[in-house]
Amino acid sequence: MVRRLLPLLLVGLFSAHAHAGLFDDDEARARINKMRDDFNTRITKLEDANNRAQLDFANQIEQLKTEIARLRGENEVLTNDLANANKRQKDFYVDLDNRLRKLESAPGSGDGAQQAQPQQATAAVDPANETRDYEAALNQLRAGKYKDAAAGFNAFLKNYPNSGFQPNAHFWAASALYQAKDNAGAAEHYAKVANQWPDDTRAPDALLGLANAQQGLNDAKGATKSLERLLAKYPNSSAAQIARQRLKK
Repeated sequence: MVRRLLPLLLVGLFSAHAHAGLFDDDEARARINKMRDDFNTRITKLEDANNRAQLDFANQIEQLKTEIARLRGENEVLTNDLANANKRQKDFYVDLDNRLRKLESAPGSGDGAQQAQPQQATAAVDPANETRDYEAALNQLRAGKYKDAAAGFNAFLKNYPNSGFQPNAHFWAASALYQAKDNAGAAEHYAKVANQWPDDTRAPDALLGLANAQQGLNDAKGATKSLERLLAKYPNSSAAQIARQRLKK
């Protein structure tokens, strides 16, 4: 009887062992699959985070390039303005000297007349004061003293309402105010240039500056309209190239 049961017992033990081995293999395989899935998920997350970081970095670089291009352009214009102001001052002194020579050589002019006429001419030296005050504000801007520069340009605009420097003074007042974080004041001056002197060489940059100031005021719609206006009115300007890039974003 025992001999008959022994084979059956051995078969049962073998079957149970084989079943347990199969179960262990399935469990191990499931764990491996889970580990692989977890690993792949983590790799995917890391890749996504890396891609986002690269995209943010690329956007920051693009913004820096745009800002550098704008600052270079403003620096070139500022340098040109200063050179023009110096030339205008020299031309004024030459013209004043010629006018004084004519007055001195006028027939019938006595000593009293010679003394009175130069005094009248000297009292009318407004262009010299105009150039001096404009240069003073420019120098403040070049030195990075933005609040002082803005105050200087605003005083200039008030004191010389008919000056040929009016559009320039408004533009640089806006630039100084923007650098001083006064976006509302900057927007007002930029808009003045764009609206009152649309044919001025600074009008495209004024619209771009206006969009920047509006963006600083969280006026996204206004900034978009200013950029679209810039593209429509001055499509071939360097400012329009920057506007296209911003509108794409």
